[in-house]
Amino acid sequence: MLTRRHIRVKVMQSLYAFHQSQNDRLATEEKFLKKSMDEMYDLYLLQLNLFVEIRGKAEKFLEKSQQKHLATQEDIDPNKKFLDNKVIQILDENEHLRQAIEDHKITHWKRDDEYVTIVWEEIKNSEIYEEYMETRNSSFKEDKDFVIAIFKQIIAPNEKLYEYLEDKKLTWLDDLPLINTAILKMLQKLKETSADSLKLTKLFKSPEDKEFAIELFRKTYLSDEVLSKEMLGKTPNWDKDRIAEVDMVLIKMAICEFMKFPSIPVKVTINEYLEIAKEYSTPKSSIFINGILDKLSREYKTEGKLNKMGRGLM
Repeated sequence: MLTRRHIRVKVMQSLYAFHQSQNDRLATEEKFLKKSMDEMYDLYLLQLNLFVEIRGKAEKFLEKSQQKHLATQEDIDPNKKFLDNKVIQILDENEHLRQAIEDHKITHWKRDDEYVTIVWEEIKNSEIYEEYMETRNSSFKEDKDFVIAIFKQIIAPNEKLYEYLEDKKLTWLDDLPLINTAILKMLQKLKETSADSLKLTKLFKSPEDKEFAIELFRKTYLSDEVLSKEMLGKTPNWDKDRIAEVDMVLIKMAICEFMKFPSIPVKVTINEYLEIAKEYSTPKSSIFINGILDKLSREYKTEGKLNKMGRGLM
C-alpha cells in the first residue's frame, strides 16, 4: 500500500515537525513517524468498515419500513438486493477484517454514525442505486460493479466524509488518495469465494520498505549538520533564511539518499523529491531543488562520493 514516495512524504513530515518543535529526542520523533504510518492503516480499515456500517443502516431502514402502520406491499416484502450484495457480505463476514477493526479499535462510525447516514442517503437516492434495485437478483459481477460504482462516485469524493476525516486526523488528507486507490484495486480483484479468503492489503509492500522508512528518517535526522554543510555554496543567490523549510528538508533527504543508500539510483532520488516538492512546497521549489541536486550529484560523481551499486544507478 505505502509507496516509496509516500514513505518519503511521511519522513519529510516528521523531519519538518522536528525542525518546528526543536525537539532533539530521536526516539520521540521516530515514534511520531511510526504512528503516522500506522494511522494510515487505521484509515484503510475505517474506509472498508464504512461498507459494513452502510449495510447496517440499510437493514434498519427496511425494518422500520416493515413496521409502518400503513405499510405498502413493497414495505411488507422489500427488495433485499442491497442487503444481499455478495461483495458487501464478504466484507461484513470476513474474519481478518473484523479482527483488524477490533485490534485497531476502529469505532468511529459507531460514535459518529450520522456520517454513515449521510452516505447511505446519498446512495439510496442515487441513479446508481435506483438502476441496481430494478431487479431482485444479481450476479457477483453486477454486485461488484455496483459497489465499485458507489465507491468511486459517492464515497471517495464525498465532501462531508472528507471534512470528517480532516477533523479526525490532518495527515489522513494526504493518505486518502492512496488508501482509496488501494481499496479500489482490492475490490476490482475480488472474486466470488468465501469471506475468509479475502486478504487485506498490507501497510508495507515488503519488510524492506518499512526498513527504508526508519533508515531514511534516522540517517537524515542524525546527519543534519553534515547535510547542511553539503549545501553550502550551492545556493549563491539564496540566503538560508529565504529557502523554504520544506525545501531544506527535502534537499537534505535527497543528499542523504545520494550518500547513504547505495541501491537507490540518483535519477530516482531526484525525480521523487521534485514530485514531492511540486505537491508540498512553493511553485518554484522543484526548479530550485532540481538545480541543487543536479549540481551536487555531478560533483559527487566526479569526486567518487556516489557509492552506488548495480547497473544504471549513477
